[in-house]
Amino acid sequence: TGDTLFIGDVGRPDLREKAGNMKAKRQELAEAMYHTIQEKFKDLPDDAVVYPAHGAGSLCGKNMSDDSSSTLGNERMGNWAFQDQSKEDFVSTLLDSQPFIPSYFGYDVDLNKAGAPSLRDAMASVPFKINESVSKGIIIDVRDESKFKAHHLPGSINIQAVSENSKFETWLGAIVKPREEFHIVVESPADMVPVLDRVCKIGYEQQLSSIVTLPYESMVTTDTLDLTDFKKNPDKYTIVDIRNASEVEEGKFFENALSHPLNSLRDTADEIPRDKPIVVHCAGGYRSAAGSSILAKELDQAVYDLGEAVNEFK
Repeated sequence: TGDTLFIGDVGRPDLREKAGNMKAKRQELAEAMYHTIQEKFKDLPDDAVVYPAHGAGSLCGKNMSDDSSSTLGNERMGNWAFQDQSKEDFVSTLLDSQPFIPSYFGYDVDLNKAGAPSLRDAMASVPFKINESVSKGIIIDVRDESKFKAHHLPGSINIQAVSENSKFETWLGAIVKPREEFHIVVESPADMVPVLDRVCKIGYEQQLSSIVTLPYESMVTTDTLDLTDFKKNPDKYTIVDIRNASEVEEGKFFENALSHPLNSLRDTADEIPRDKPIVVHCAGGYRSAAGSSILAKELDQAVYDLGEAVNEFK
């Protein structure tokens, strides 16, 4: 069923309006989805098997199950889109609280329409450098957050690619904009090709200037948050919540936290007060490693990553 029918949800209609030169509007596509759900499935039996293109965690929907398959009968019973409702109610529900649209989505649409350049040639043109520093451009350090905090190049952003399950591609394509020059720091030469493969999945190999392992000098460290003091005196800190807006709407972990979603944090960093040390949190620790490193780069201010300790405050 591709990106049309998911398990527990249907595809979002708002990706094309910001994708390249496409002009289709979310309202029109949401109404088209209503027609699809009402008309296109009605003659199919309940035991028809549903295999969707995406599951939980994808940005292509908002309430998707992590199951890999279902039946049309199950979806008719449990999927909100099949319930008896007016077109207006369907469209309102579908458009409400959709996840953010990463920067690379529209870029990839145009790239796919035009035809991407040779992948092999593009990969071959990316320099691999051992024990070298980087002097210009955005620096993306893909190492584990503990190794990053111990030593990294000044101004680096920590987007971890330490496992296949980490959402490295999503956050690389959300934080780095299309056509922005960037470099990648890896732990060892053995990591260079696997990480390059992941960059290529979102079409960013054309703007990747180099992949390097760290030099032996010019490193900086990240200060560790005094968790005991933070628990006793949270008002001494400016708390920045970098979760998605829809997550924040479901509930805050800290009442006075400022909401600055990670996907737009580079653009909104200057809006954050600097009169106190800053503590960055997400829902589990992965995103806050990236967010705290962005703020440390953008602000002349003490910035701390709450990391996995956020679970103690839920």
